[in-house]
Amino acid sequence: MSQAGIVSSSGSVPVNVPTTFATDSGNAAPAANVITFTTNDSTSNFDNGITNSAAGSTVTHTLTNRGTGTVTTNDATVTTIFTLPAGATPGVYYMYGNVQAFNASTPAGAVFSFSGGFRTTGAAVTELGVEYHDDFKEVALNPAFPATAADVQITASGNNMLVQVNGVVGLTANWNALVEYRFVS
Repeated sequence: MSQAGIVSSSGSVPVNVPTTFATDSGNAAPAANVITFTTNDSTSNFDNGITNSAAGSTVTHTLTNRGTGTVTTNDATVTTIFTLPAGATPGVYYMYGNVQAFNASTPAGAVFSFSGGFRTTGAAVTELGVEYHDDFKEVALNPAFPATAADVQITASGNNMLVQVNGVVGLTANWNALVEYRFVS
């Protein structure tokens, strides 16, 4: 009978445990052989879309050029769910994302996706153009005229880009937005 492929070793195999985790910004060292990894979102502009940093025994991975927002509506008032400040550097932004709405009592849902171009002088944002790609709604969130249907819009205000939602009178809707962007100066 062949013994090919059987690995034999006498004694224990040494275990290699890293003593330092190097990151883009700092190093982390395990505490009691434990290292903690965390993640978060940031609207910071970093072209690769991800950074990592370390402090103590924690490594943090940050997804950049993005943000999220939540809001609850119960009427047709336009409500800002996410604000992206343009900052002091003149340049052009391409912003894109999606928004979901859910009404638990009906139940009913809606989903939207969008993209838009904006230019900033460093003091004021100008909208270059906006496109709404997807607009899917169940009947409760899309009532007949003259009632206002659930909706999403992106716009400029001052030196900010805004994602806004519009609820439906008499329905409580929970909204969630994910917005990403690219910037060139």
